[in-house]
Amino acid sequence: MHDETVDPAALRGDCANCFGLCCVALPFARSADFAIDKPAGTPCPNLGEDHRCGIHARLRQKGFAGCTVYDCFGAGQKVSQVTFGGRGRSTAPSAEARRMTEVFPVVRQLHELLWYLTEALGLPAARPVHADLRRALAKTEELTLLPPRELVALDVPAHRQDVNVLLLRTSELVRAGVGGRRKERRGADLMGARLKGADLHGANLRGACLIAADLTGADLRRADMIGADLRDADLTDADLTGAFFLTQPQLNAARGSAATRVPKSLARPVHWTTPV
Repeated sequence: MHDETVDPAALRGDCANCFGLCCVALPFARSADFAIDKPAGTPCPNLGEDHRCGIHARLRQKGFAGCTVYDCFGAGQKVSQVTFGGRGRSTAPSAEARRMTEVFPVVRQLHELLWYLTEALGLPAARPVHADLRRALAKTEELTLLPPRELVALDVPAHRQDVNVLLLRTSELVRAGVGGRRKERRGADLMGARLKGADLHGANLRGACLIAADLTGADLRRADMIGADLRDADLTDADLTGAFFLTQPQLNAARGSAATRVPKSLARPVHWTTPV
């Protein structure tokens, strides 16, 4: 890498330059999130010959809410256009098409790490570890460019652990600037918790289960949100200003309002203000 950062646009899904890989590679089961069962490696019946979703504008109405909360962090276009040089699944040999679906989940994990590392480099409080973060970013980007065979064999958990050490240090540095006693809720089971108006300013919510939690009006400023499960959590009127390691899929999985304050790097989900 010649630059110290990754273009944020490259870390967001670009379906126009992807071969619908998430619609093929990933499995899902009939549930509140998906209307049907689909095994990994099998194209979704809603996927057209042009690699586009035939019901994209009506996913929630058709029972595919799970699709609306997913983002590949740009892995789809990387695998489609870079790893496989723009050769679509429909024209590639069957073995290559299968390999494409094997590579995609690996690159998706690496691109998620690129998202976190890029965000960490934009946090002034993390300056003491910026040099290490830049090296980790460069290494992760190099890994995404490996040939398919090497990507499939890559030990992603080991690399993720190395990166996580830096992300943990980043979290400590950022939250150290929050006055008062910081809340430690790492990995906490807060499913359905009544946290209306809760003071979670600078809280550590890494990996916390917040499914269906009531966070109405909660103060989540400068909270570490990495891996927090926000499915159906109510963020109405909550303040997420400065919350870090929060991703678009997490926000998309939650409920919110026009008054919910979200980080500038993320978009307010359309379904927060538009009736389903």
